[in-house]
Parts: sequence; structure tokens; C-alpha cells
Amino acid sequence: MLRSCRVVEWGRPELYGCDCRGTLLRPGQPWNIGTHGLTVCASAVTLTHMNILAICLPHRLLGVLLVCTTYLLATAALCAELSRPTQSVQLENRFLRRELSTSDGVARTTRIVNLLDGRQLIPTDSNEFRIRLSHSTASLEPDVELTCTDFEIDDITSTREGTVQHLTVQLTCRDRQLRAALHYHLDDNEPFLRKYLELTAAEAWVLERVDVESHAIQEAYQPYQLRAITAQGEANWKPGLGQPLYTHKCGTYWGIEFPAADNFVRDGNIHCGYLYGRQLEPNRTYRSYCAVLGMADDPQFARDAFFEYIDRTRVRPLRLQIQYNSWFDYAEGVDAKRFAKSVDAIHRELVERRGARPLSAYVIDSGWMDTTDWSETVWRVNGKFSPDLRESRDAARNAGSKLGLWISPGCLFGAQSAIGPMRAAGMEAIDPWMSMAGPNYMDQLEARMVELTRTGCAFFKLDGLFGHYITRNFELHGDRYGIAAMPQLLPDGLTGSDARLNDSRYDELKIYYLAAGTQRLMQLFGHLAEADPNIYIVISNGAYLSPWWLQHVDAVWMINAGDAASGSDRTGELVYRDGKYYELWQTEHTQFPLCSLFNHEPKKTANNETKDTFRRYLYMNLSRGTGFVELYIRPSALQDYDWDVLAEGLQWAESVFPTFGRVRMHGGDPEQQQVYGYTAWTGEQGYVSIHNPSDEAVEYSLILNRETGLLPSSQQATYQLSSPIPGDTRGLKSEYQFGDTLHLTLQPREIRILSFDTQRRDWNALRTLQNRTARDYVAPKPIPIEGHAVLGTWYYQASKQPHSREFTADGQCILRAGDAVQWTKPARVLSATEVIVEDTYLHRLLPDGSMDIEGRYHATK
Repeated sequence: MLRSCRVVEWGRPELYGCDCRGTLLRPGQPWNIGTHGLTVCASAVTLTHMNILAICLPHRLLGVLLVCTTYLLATAALCAELSRPTQSVQLENRFLRRELSTSDGVARTTRIVNLLDGRQLIPTDSNEFRIRLSHSTASLEPDVELTCTDFEIDDITSTREGTVQHLTVQLTCRDRQLRAALHYHLDDNEPFLRKYLELTAAEAWVLERVDVESHAIQEAYQPYQLRAITAQGEANWKPGLGQPLYTHKCGTYWGIEFPAADNFVRDGNIHCGYLYGRQLEPNRTYRSYCAVLGMADDPQFARDAFFEYIDRTRVRPLRLQIQYNSWFDYAEGVDAKRFAKSVDAIHRELVERRGARPLSAYVIDSGWMDTTDWSETVWRVNGKFSPDLRESRDAARNAGSKLGLWISPGCLFGAQSAIGPMRAAGMEAIDPWMSMAGPNYMDQLEARMVELTRTGCAFFKLDGLFGHYITRNFELHGDRYGIAAMPQLLPDGLTGSDARLNDSRYDELKIYYLAAGTQRLMQLFGHLAEADPNIYIVISNGAYLSPWWLQHVDAVWMINAGDAASGSDRTGELVYRDGKYYELWQTEHTQFPLCSLFNHEPKKTANNETKDTFRRYLYMNLSRGTGFVELYIRPSALQDYDWDVLAEGLQWAESVFPTFGRVRMHGGDPEQQQVYGYTAWTGEQGYVSIHNPSDEAVEYSLILNRETGLLPSSQQATYQLSSPIPGDTRGLKSEYQFGDTLHLTLQPREIRILSFDTQRRDWNALRTLQNRTARDYVAPKPIPIEGHAVLGTWYYQASKQPHSREFTADGQCILRAGDAVQWTKPARVLSATEVIVEDTYLHRLLPDGSMDIEGRYHATK
């Protein structure tokens, strides 16, 4: 068949044709050669490399020569191949088929067949792609929007490399002097297809937005509907970027492999794309991020299929990363000796004495950096540690582990004082923090983090990217370093964290910055992975929950939740955190795998509860299924039985970790005191955690089927029921199968942990830990706060600003920054000299009448 018809008209080669009357032909228009009835379709597509040359002369000079020459050259070679001109092409493997029409010289998807569920999608219209161009985002000139209908097919080629099929469609938009190439890649062994767009412009257009997929599909839907790209607002950060789309009847999922993608469904049209806002350099090809189209065997479980795709493509395999963090131990008072002391205690108690595996990392949180002057080197080490952190690396290595560090890329929290010198040195600061898209600052940050990685830092917690829990920050003047600016939109005096930016009219400008910052962070993460392929990276405050982050990092903070779970007891703490899980998973329909959420737990900083209370809190916490378990513990406060329980819980997490990739919530809303829990399964094992947070006994039922996470392949399996906690299987059968129902009566505030295994589970190692220490916690007689010396207001400096903590006679502690209240938490007297706030923050009265706060601050009345 004919791949392209190349015709010379008066010596000028074009990918067009002329008929014998000198008429210009568009691709797809029949070309009749002479009187012999041979028809050439200029859009005909083949995999050969044959080109035809015809000489078109003016009508008055045609004569016999043209007819004979054309006929002799073309007819013999092409007659058989062109008798059926191809009007469509397709890619297919055992999971899916995608068909594209090439008729009329325009590339369009006409059919998508899901070979897993036997259903098909037929778009009622297809633009195939859509781009929005301008000469400047700051211009008031109308934008130019182009789709596949504005481009003509030049060429189509299909190749194969091993198991991967490649289809490329070359296109031209002559009116705008643009060349484009659509690339489709399909691996024989994958249930998803990738597609990307290349653009080459003859002039300097700004590419404002690119939709790599753009189709009218009536059954498409968008699970996550929120859009709160806010500068101000506690727990009100819901950008909605990087969320996938699905279809109701045919089991498909769609999206862009870019965390800051803006995928949406509007009026039955699916849009998978992102805002870019950068200039296309003339005659230099820009390549878009890939769109992905994947298949599920049942549209009801398209989310499961999507999460399986994320798991296949994540930057590193899901790991059970158990580590210590120094924050709730020493806060900013951490130093090399204190850190090594805690590392040694944890390793001795958990690993040497109780048989737990060595922790994955020991992490120094905020308190290790010298912020006096970062004009030449950012994130320098202060005098409490050796300049290269050698002692801390050695302490971690001696414990069979590695060192990790807390860093705030935006220089939030304890790093703000370093911003002035960096700004003076030409690094890009935005009010009030550093820019995630600033080339000078980000180059410095990357160089420093790569250096730390190469010297042995194997973990980073990046706390403060685009802001934090209450405040976010946006670049409004990015034109100084090549990202989009929209000065025509901004009122005078607007700063990057101004509350007026909450208005959705500024969303496009804010997304331009988020996209640029995300792109730069992706480059940084890639270079860290080059320095250490096994590095573990968590992004925390100021991040957003796009599952495509997992193609670059290992876990993402759950956003819109405090770092300490509020609540007067363990039930309250669980209800707070699990309520946030319910909000994300069930209410907002956030499409993010729970196994890769970072949730700031478990926490154990005081000896103040029985083994059973701590055990059930710990199991419930770990049953959330996150592969990232960061221990917020104070080793000096823990007793033997606390260590027993901690080792027991961690060993249980090890045993059920293979299921974590499929974890999900079941039940109702924790904050409404409804029964809820978590469940996760493989073909061989599963578990169910159940919590009744109410003060009343409740009947609860749970069907063991696909909705609760069992695999279709498990329908013939028989699972043996057991529990690591004695008594938790009471009232239940000893064996369960797919489709069976659990019926339970849950007592007030009861937690149960149930395990299901195709082979009988041996819990003897955990039983040994449960019986290791006979002693248990006995609550001391409460000491009233009335008349205690701590009562009153204590003043101190934090981050070079005046702060105070007021202790009141009703047992509350009120933290103020200046006159602004930051929080109010319950306080409990431990002794004549010690008071603990929220069972976490220790306040100790000193002999001179002053107060030590958390080992961080020195306060006076």
C-alpha cells in the first residue's frame, strides 16, 4: 500500500497531489490518473516505504506524455495495493484494541475495545488532541485553539521493538506553521496504552495547555470533583490535580502521567491534559507527558485496575519502610549525642531483645541545619552535628540501618531565617518562601541533596513544598525565569500567599506555578534516584494527592490533617485520623492508594496506658495499610511492656504487608461514631480490622467479596480464620470463603483484628511477646493541677518571635504566637515539677523557677 503520495508541482515538492486538471488535492481526496480509472487516496496508509513521483503540467501542455508516463510509472507498481485504500489503523494486544480513522486526512479514535470485559467505547466525536496557543499568557489577545481537524496527515508508520508496538502519525498545520506527531505505544503484556504528542513550531508560540486525549464519551466520569487551590485556609487544600477519569459501562481509566495534570470531564467530553504556559522554541520539538488509557475487567472495579497500573509503574516497588523520627523525641533540641542515644535504645529494645528486623532508617527531623547564611551552600549542618553528619550515619549503620533527613524545600518552619541571604544571592524567593520553580535556588537545593545522598543519606522527608497545612504560596511573577505570568489579572499589592488568591479566578495562574514546580521537583527526584536507586522519598506539607507522584516518590502526606492526632484518648486519636481517611477515600473520592499515604503515626511518647490499650491502637493504626511507618516515639519514656507491644505490632505488619497494596476502608464514618475498619487481601491471605468508636454495643456485618478486596481468583479458596490478639475470633466460624458474611457484635470502643490465610497461621512469636513481661501499666492517682506551680503564663522565643504558653486551672494549655492563639490542648500533671500536654509535650520546672519546654525552649513567667 501507499504510505505517502509525493507530487512535484512546478518543481516544488509537497505532500499533496494534483489531478490532471491541475487541481490541488487534500489527503483523502481521490486522485484520478488519466482515463484508466486508477484512484490514489492520499491518506492511504501502509508500512512500505514507496513514494510516487508525478509531474503535473499546465492543462494546455498535458497531452499524451503526462498520461502515458504517469500510467506506466504508477499503475504497474500500485494497482494491486491501492485497489483497497486503508482508512483506519489500530493497535491491539490481548487486553485492548484502539482503532483510529485516517479518512479525510484527519486522525481520530473511532473505537476502543476492552478485551477484558468485552465492552467497547465509541466516541461520538474525537478531537484526538487539543492545544491552546498564544503569544503570551500576559497578553489580552485571543488564544488560538487547535485540534486534530486543523492538522493534515503527512505520514503514518508502525514499528515493533520487542514486545512494544509503536504507531506514529505525522501531522502538519500549515496555517500556523506547526508540525505534530502523535505517538502510541502498546506493550503486549500490559493492560494499558500510552500516548504522547510532539510539537514543532516555526515561530515562538506559548503552549498554554495541551490535552493529549480529547474525546466525546458520554459514559466518562470524574470521581474527584473538588477544586480548592487555596492560599489560606486550614485543612482546605484540595487542588484536584493529577486525578484519573473512568467510564461507567466499559471498564477504562484515563489520565496523564504528570502529577500536576488537569484531567476532567465536561459535558460528556473527556479531557486529559495539563497547563504548561511555556514558550515553544522555534524549530525545537516539545514532547508532552504521556496519556495513559487502561483496562479493567469490570467497570465497578476500575479503581482497583488503576491502582494496579500505578503499582506497576511506580518509581520503586512498594516497601515496608519502618523508621524512627526524632521530632516527638527531641524536636529542634536534637543533637548528635541525643540522636545516637535514641538509635541505640531502639535497636537494643526492638531488634536485639525482641527479634524485630532492623529499622529501615533513623531520621533527624528539623534541628540539624545552620540557617545563618545559605548564600553559597544551602542546607548546611549546624554545630550540634559534624559537618558531614558522620556520627549520625555511623549510629544508624551500627543499628543495621541508614540515616534519613528532614528538609523543607520551600524553607518553611525552621528554615525561614535563611531566605534573606539567599534572596540577596539571586535565589528565587516568593513571599513568604522559596520558589519550587526558581532555577537558581532549585539547582542549589538539588546539588545539596544529591551530595547528601552520595554521602549516605538514604531517606528524605520533604516538608513544605508549596506551603503547609494552613498557608500555601504561589509564584505570581514567574516571567522572570520563564514560567507563565498573568499581570493583567492581578490587583496591586497581591502577594503569593494572599487570601484573595483563594478566588478561583486565579486558578490558572496558580496551576501554572504548581505545574512548573512539580516538573522541577520531578527532575530533582530523578537525580536523587540516580545517586541512590534505593532511596526513599516522602513529600509532606504543601504536597497534593496525585497518584502520579508515585512515579517519582515513595509516599505522600495525606494533607489536611494535623501531625498529631487530636483526641483525649486513643479512641479519639483513631477517630480523628481515620475520619480523615474516610473523608479522603469515601467522601471526596480521592484516587490515591492508601498503601502510600503518610499519616504521622503511630505515636508513643509516654508510659500512660495499658498494654491492651496500646496494642489495639497500634494494630488499628497499622491496619491502615501504609507501607510507610514512621515511629514517633520517645524511647526514654517507654517501659519493657511498651517495647513488647511495639515489637509485636511491627512483626504483625511484616506478616500482612504483602496485602497492603490492595488495602481499602469498609464501614461508616468514624466521626459519626459508625463502625469502620480496613481490609486487604492477596490470593493467599487477608485481614480485616474493625473499630466501634461509639459508647454502645453495635451489630456489624461484612461480606467477603470483591468490594471488600478479595480477588476474583479467590472464589474457590478456603481461608482459615485466626487473630494475633486472643479472643478476637469469638463468635465467628473457623473457615471462610468468597461470598461469606462476617457477623459480629462489637462492644463499646472495641477493636478487633482478624486474619485469613489459606494455610493455618502460627502466631507463636507474637504470643511470646505478649507474655514476655508480666508487669503492666497501673494508672497513678491523678494529681490536681489546682495550685500547681505551672499555672500562669510562660514566655519564650521561637523562630525569633515571642511566644507564650498559658496553663489554666481547668487543665488546659494555650499556645500563642504573639497575641494569636495557635492551639489549646489538655494538660496533665505528672509530678510537682513535670506537666505533659496532650500526653506528648513535656514541660519541666527547673530549680531556678524557669521552665524547659519539650527540650526545645526556655521559658519564664
